[in-house]
Amino acid sequence: MADGPLLGECVIALDVGGTGMKGALIDRGSVLLFTERRPTPRAHGPEAVVDAVVAALRSLAREAAQRGLAVRRAGVVVPGIVDAERSLAVYSANIGWRDLPLAAVLEERTGLPITLGHDVRAGALAEVRLGAARGAQDALFVAIGTGISAALVNDGRLLAAGGYAGELGHLVVEPDGRLCPCGSAGCLETVASAAGIAMAYTALSGRPVSGAAEVAARLTEGDEEARAVWARAVEGLATALTAAVTLLAPEVVVLGGGLAESGDLLLGPLRARLAEKLTFHRRPHLVAAALGDRAGCLGAGLHAWDAADVMRAVPGVPAERTSHG
Repeated sequence: MADGPLLGECVIALDVGGTGMKGALIDRGSVLLFTERRPTPRAHGPEAVVDAVVAALRSLAREAAQRGLAVRRAGVVVPGIVDAERSLAVYSANIGWRDLPLAAVLEERTGLPITLGHDVRAGALAEVRLGAARGAQDALFVAIGTGISAALVNDGRLLAAGGYAGELGHLVVEPDGRLCPCGSAGCLETVASAAGIAMAYTALSGRPVSGAAEVAARLTEGDEEARAVWARAVEGLATALTAAVTLLAPEVVVLGGGLAESGDLLLGPLRARLAEKLTFHRRPHLVAAALGDRAGCLGAGLHAWDAADVMRAVPGVPAERTSHG
């Protein structure tokens, strides 16, 4: 409890990634009042990750109390397959949990009402409400990092499909391509993820690189192997986005994640190749994400505020005492 009078309300937002966690206190206007970062101890197993999430939530709750802020709810977003309707972390290859009732576990250990969500869908929500796709009713958000995942906003609503929607990284773009850890071959992730680009460059050139950013730097220096690997990644992304645009007809496609930070080095050729592939389709605006690595955390906050407002609207059910939504 705060020592003095409460000065306002906030929600706790926590974006749990495979390597790090981003936490924040967020007001109703989506202003980040306080932020902190912590490592994700995935090498120690899923139980250690849950312990770290609990510690992060407790720390943020203490910070809110010290600032005289009433915490309405906590939003936690995680990678993998997430069934938000059942508040279940179904599966995460990076973290290792399966069918974990994560919201219930966190509520029991912290005393906070928890809203559980998916990290990439949360990023999409933030970009649509606050960022590069603001105002769009139909948008596709693609996060390109170590892997590739996507989230779709259709008619203003996030598509979840029990947590299985958005696995764009496992659309096959090279049928005879490299084996993917998922068990298929030629998945988009093997061609156009940051890890896939680095691996392809190392194999082609014989010169190891630390990641896709190094390949991009060598591309700007005129490195021919970098040019070939980059062109292959662009072609894979264009093929996958053509399929997505054909099926979903988004007004805007937002590219996020580390690879999108290369700017026009990626967006320029990708726009051109996508335009060549599309015919009668609605042609989306292809833009870089505006919120950077804050998107998931801001989206977790939006999820928490939405759930808090729904709970407040239920007669006789105080939001602060309602179970996860």
